Amino acid sequence: METFWNTIARYNAGTWPAQIIIVLAGIVLTFLLYKRPTKPVKRAMKLFMVFVNAWISIVYYMVFCDIRSYNYILAIFWGVMAAIWLWDLIADYTPFERNPQYPVLVGLLYVMPFLYPIVSYARGMEFPMMTSAVMPCSVAAYTIGLLLAFSRKVNLLVILFLCHWALIAFSKVYVYKIPEDFLLASATVPAIYVFFKNYINQNLHKDSKPSARFMNWFLIAICIVIGIALSITVFRELTD
Repeated sequence: METFWNTIARYNAGTWPAQIIIVLAGIVLTFLLYKRPTKPVKRAMKLFMVFVNAWISIVYYMVFCDIRSYNYILAIFWGVMAAIWLWDLIADYTPFERNPQYPVLVGLLYVMPFLYPIVSYARGMEFPMMTSAVMPCSVAAYTIGLLLAFSRKVNLLVILFLCHWALIAFSKVYVYKIPEDFLLASATVPAIYVFFKNYINQNLHKDSKPSARFMNWFLIAICIVIGIALSITVFRELTD
């Protein structure tokens, strides 16, 4: 655990000016995507996603977390995410078409990268040994929020990777004592349902086995199980 937090301190101390620039770029591009969703803006957002995922892979994991066990596996994970976004940029698969149905959940996911350092500070952590807005879970929360806000057609590969990342945050709560990761894990449960519910609805008219209706109920069951697991985890954390 000491190694984990020491690498975070090194990362924040060595990159905080770059992190501020990355956050400001993300805010500007998100604003433009809402107010002026032109093709160049959409391409710029995808380039930004390529960059920020590559940043997590190379700068965070390979450079500053090089002394952690299995850091290269996590670097590969985020490198694959960057490659998926690069493919999306070339293939123009995700059109970033606005879906205004989930403003509360989207807003929560957008704010979450800023909640991470606030929660760290509230529980007695100090800079640079605290979570920041440009770390894996913060980037995952922002990306899920972005795709949920523009979810008429999304790249399910990105969703599957990010949801997997969010759910393994359960273990980090205990292993590294990061209650902040409850934020991402909690928001992921409804996000999983929304993404796959939209996908099922789009394919409801198609003849498939198992049927889309069956998959819808199966999805509900999966989300209930995840929700129960999260509740048990929160309860244990509060009672320990």
